[in-house]
Amino acid sequence: MEKNTKRELPTKIKLSMLMTPTMANFSGINVHGGEVLRLLDQVAYACATQYCKTYVVTLSSDMVLFKNPIKVGSLVTFKAKINYTGTTSMEVGIKVVSQDVKTKEKIHTNTCFFTMISVDENMKPKAVPKYVPITKKEQKRYKKALKRRRFREKMLRKSK
Repeated sequence: MEKNTKRELPTKIKLSMLMTPTMANFSGINVHGGEVLRLLDQVAYACATQYCKTYVVTLSSDMVLFKNPIKVGSLVTFKAKINYTGTTSMEVGIKVVSQDVKTKEKIHTNTCFFTMISVDENMKPKAVPKYVPITKKEQKRYKKALKRRRFREKMLRKSK
């Protein structure tokens, strides 16, 4: 029997943007980290909303590590993917790559994870479609996302 590899719901998005001078930090050379966070949140929102077809809100962001600076004038590509779904939540993994538009050199600048919650018109949590990983890579991401979820839950219990 052949395994079904066709998905009914879109699980990923790719967005590229030019980093303009209005996005600069105080040096004027690099993009402000807060601007990158704002864009990451928007990309996570778009990916999660496209998947569950409801309004979503951000619960958390994990591992937002600025590995390399993003220079003003760079073309930045955000690749977002649903890694895991719970009952009302989804983990969206995002990889950020900055490209020098003149030299075409690419640099991996960030990888992070956002947990988004599906909500109804009254802002109450709403169930999301179950995500079933198909490929080996998706299964590996799913397992890692589940470990991160368990860790977040453990940390939340400890903080109470």
